[in-house]
Amino acid sequence: MAEQKKSRTAGAGSLLRKAVGTVATGVVGVVVVRAAERGEPGSLPRRVAVAATKAGILGARRAEKAVERTRLAAGDVRAQAYADLGEQAPPPADRSAGHDHSH
Repeated sequence: MAEQKKSRTAGAGSLLRKAVGTVATGVVGVVVVRAAERGEPGSLPRRVAVAATKAGILGARRAEKAVERTRLAAGDVRAQAYADLGEQAPPPADRSAGHDHSH
């Protein structure tokens, strides 16, 4: 019984630490954005915000490239497996049909 209580207490403490970290990150983000909004184009908060955004864009591009390389490599492995079975790999599915809603 005492172990269950300790486990729940430890879990609650962990959750609380994560929540506090998330809130602190959000508050800092809002402060930086507000400072960048007020700042002149050459001010430090504005330059920091632009640099952080630029880094995020470049990071997203790198991640997209890595995902595409992985997808192509998986397709190559799949095609080789079909070839080893003496079969022709089916073409990739056309995902444009049947997608009748917007995002």
